[in-house]
Parts: sequence; C-alpha cells; structure tokens
Amino acid sequence: MFVDIEDVSEKLARAGYLPSRDIATAVFLADRLEKPILVEGPAGVGKTELARAFAQASGRALVRLQCYEGLDESKALYEWEYAKQLLFTQLLRERIGEAVSGAGSLAEAADRIAGEGNVFFSERFLVPRPVLRAITSAEPALLLVDEIDKADPELEAFLLEVLSEWTVTVPELGTVRARQVPRVVLTSNAARDLSDALKRRCLHLHIDFPSKERELAIVRAKVPDAAEALSRAVVAAVAKLRALDLKKAPSISETLDWIRALAVLNATELDPALLDDTLNLVLKYESDLARARERSGELLAAAQLG
Repeated sequence: MFVDIEDVSEKLARAGYLPSRDIATAVFLADRLEKPILVEGPAGVGKTELARAFAQASGRALVRLQCYEGLDESKALYEWEYAKQLLFTQLLRERIGEAVSGAGSLAEAADRIAGEGNVFFSERFLVPRPVLRAITSAEPALLLVDEIDKADPELEAFLLEVLSEWTVTVPELGTVRARQVPRVVLTSNAARDLSDALKRRCLHLHIDFPSKERELAIVRAKVPDAAEALSRAVVAAVAKLRALDLKKAPSISETLDWIRALAVLNATELDPALLDDTLNLVLKYESDLARARERSGELLAAAQLG
C-alpha cells in the first residue's frame, strides 16, 4: 500500500514512469479506495504504461485484457478445455460403462451419471482468461482492461458485475469471489462513448500530451545519453508538431524514437536536412509529413529556441 501521494510519485518514477501530480493522486486514491481507474486520452500518452508502472510500484502481477471488436465474455472470463474433456471421456469410458450397467432405462442411466457430480465441468478443465485470473489470483493482481472503447457495449455490462461486487459467475461452478480485491485500470482512446454505469464505478483520469518540461524530463530519464541541446530541440519541435492539424499527433514513444535515432546518427542539433530525413520517425501519414515539411521553418525556429 502506498503511504501518500509523494510515495506514489517516487515508486512510479522508480518503475520508469514520471507522473504528474494529478496522475499520482488518482493512483493513490484508486489504491486506497479499491476503485478502478478509467484513464482516457489520445493514443500514445502513456495510459498503458501507467498501468504497468502501477502494477510494478505496488508489487502486483499485471494481468492484461486487450479489447477489440467482437471480444466476448468467454474470451475475457474463461473457456472450457474441450479437447481435454473429450480425452478424459475416452479414458474413462470403461468407468462410465460400469456406472450405468444394469440401468433399466436411459433416464436411470442419466441419473447415475449425474450422481457422480459435475465431473467434466470442474476447475480441472477450466481455462481462466484475464478477468478470472485477476479475480482468483493468489497473489495481489492488477487487471488492465486496455482500450475498452474498442470492445462492444455488451462487454461493459459484463464488467459491471466484476467492478461492483468483485465477483464473476461461472454457470457450471457458481459465483467466484475475489480472493483479494484486484486493482483495475481501464484505458480508452475515446473511440466511442462509454456507459454512465461504467464511468460511475470508476475514478476518472484524463491524460493529455505532457508539457514540454515534463516531456523533457521523460526524455532525460529514458535516453540519458542524448545531448541536452538535442533533447530540448526535439521536444520543442514535437510540441510544435502537435499544434498542427495532423491526422495523428506524435506520441511520447515517437518522441523517444526520434531522439534515439538522432543519437545513433551522432547528431548534436536539429538542422534542415536532418529534420527532413527523420520526420517519418514521428509522423506516420504522408499528409502529415507534407504539412510538416511546409512548416519546417517554424519547426526549426521552435527547435532553436528549445
């Protein structure tokens, strides 16, 4: 358990994530109140990385559910290992024959088999998926529901039971209660609106692109070998790029890729030729590249000011 907000900041930093005050506060409250965090914001601002750092900083095992269109409850919760069930049925054929021998009717035979218990729908044949793994984990766990906005609304309805009662229902086995309450982080890129019921059960945290000062601190921590002047120039240029009307603004990870590439090229400053040659590291659409090259003078001016 975290001691206070400053403790959260220090432990997240040791896990490789430099949080702002509001991020550290949200993590502290989520941990103390045992409430999920719904983290929203544009792609590439570190939402998933926050969940990883939260798990590491709190000593929890990270269990990830990657959402996508068509993801159903069975793939999120559990599946039955049908091949293993079939194999056991074949291996136990003789014992099944012994159990039903002498039965006067099919109904009596069925009753005898039923009397043996739910042999083939037991934990022996259950394959837990992320939600059930997090609920039944013997060790403290953090469940990351990544990109929940990509999943169908039906999955949200299923998650409400988990987030409200920390239980899941397996029809063949009954209700399974959490051994210990997991921490939960849900991320969303706002591809669609999430239900009010889901939002009501979560703490809300919006993460935007970082300020130049915070992004520079991230660059210093992640790429310590890069020259200070180059790091400042790139961070300033990226901030200018994000102000343009682009199809996809550069993410923090793309800023880091750009810095690392320039360091490999032994660059110490951002000049016109280097800018033109390496812009494709941060911009992924040809229309964005064209727009940025039209404004290359402004980008270089921003880089020089640092």
